Amino acid sequence: MPSRTSPTYRLASAALAGILTLSAGGCSNIGPRETTGTMGAENTASLSPDQTRRSLETLGARYRQNPNDADAAIAYARELRANDQRAQAVAVLEQASIRNPQNMALLGAYGRALADAGQYQQALTTLERAHTPDDPDWRILNVQGAVLDQIGRHVEAQRYYASALKIMPNEASVLSNLGLSYMLTKDLKNAEATLRRAAAQPNAGPRVRQNLALVVGVLGRFDEAEKIASADLPESEAAANVAYLRQMLAQKGHWKKMGRAFATPDAGS
Repeated sequence: MPSRTSPTYRLASAALAGILTLSAGGCSNIGPRETTGTMGAENTASLSPDQTRRSLETLGARYRQNPNDADAAIAYARELRANDQRAQAVAVLEQASIRNPQNMALLGAYGRALADAGQYQQALTTLERAHTPDDPDWRILNVQGAVLDQIGRHVEAQRYYASALKIMPNEASVLSNLGLSYMLTKDLKNAEATLRRAAAQPNAGPRVRQNLALVVGVLGRFDEAEKIASADLPESEAAANVAYLRQMLAQKGHWKKMGRAFATPDAGS
């Protein structure tokens, strides 16, 4: 099997990326009332190693100067996660949340970092505290659904996505996650329909389209999947991804293998 960093793995891992990125496009900010936007890997991908190092140093110094500053902790942890320093990001946000136990944005960021690190149960507990039933936040509901999908509680996850969509109808990131959740329960008809709806939204990013390509490929329409994937990837890479997916689907017990592939958070958020 290709490594997780190889191009041929990316189409399969796109589903996972979509589920935990809450966001479909990169890493969305998940604190209550924050503006959705990319952060993490997508923001740092164009930076040189020196720029990345300086950014980490600057944000780290700001955080250490005032560890009680929740915004500084969130920004520093976000940069750490973007550079795959997940455990350190969790540690920063854990300490910050102890100092600011009522800061909803901080709790949201902490819950997301825990999910990134694979600490799903603690993530769920933290995310429950990141908003209230009388004032729910769709971003947090989306994350909660993503975490539940990671631990195989797909029907429950779908209820969280439905609640998020009541607040933010037609939000591409939520629709993308819901479509992938359907795929993981082998409800491919609803998976495709939901992902096509997600891809039709004005704010749909490349990951949403890659997720749609994944589901179309799972349905056996490989030429169509490759065409969808080629909208955002070089043709050779899209072809390699679809070839890998075809290979995976031909293997005995492929659903179990796909489930395992989607059981670990994607590093790129």
